[in-house]
Amino acid sequence: MAAPFTTYKLIVLYILSRTTRALSNSQLSEFILEHEYTNYFNFQQAVSELVEANLIQKQTMINTSYYQLTDAGRNTLSFFEKELSPEIRREALEYLKLNSVALEESVLTPADYFQNPQGYHMVRCQIMEGNSSLLDITLAAPGEEAAKAICLNWPEKAQTIYEKIMEELL
Repeated sequence: MAAPFTTYKLIVLYILSRTTRALSNSQLSEFILEHEYTNYFNFQQAVSELVEANLIQKQTMINTSYYQLTDAGRNTLSFFEKELSPEIRREALEYLKLNSVALEESVLTPADYFQNPQGYHMVRCQIMEGNSSLLDITLAAPGEEAAKAICLNWPEKAQTIYEKIMEELL
């Protein structure tokens, strides 16, 4: 059996290997903490080390970190997956199955903002289906507060906006 800290890392790799979408830090930590595998601080350290080792990739959007498995992470997991107990693997798969709708919705409509070299606040809004982008638009916002508001409203309004764009174009 793997050392406890290695087990935390393997759990993260295993969960990310079983989904096609990036998962947020809170989605990953929810599973680990709910099953009392470790505490939050050990979990965060394990995730940081996985990022540093390029086994998972981190992307931050509006103060939320999302993680995806890298090819190196997938390769590493293939060598050490057997170190995870069948019970942990079963619990991870159950968690993903039970939370699939919430997991899908939370990353279906990502939005983030940034400041371009000219000083404008630009907002990138997307609608994703699996790894495919159905809509990807970048808008100039009148300021940082407006950019934040657009990002916060995007998940709720994305479907309606997509339908209106399609209606206008077809």
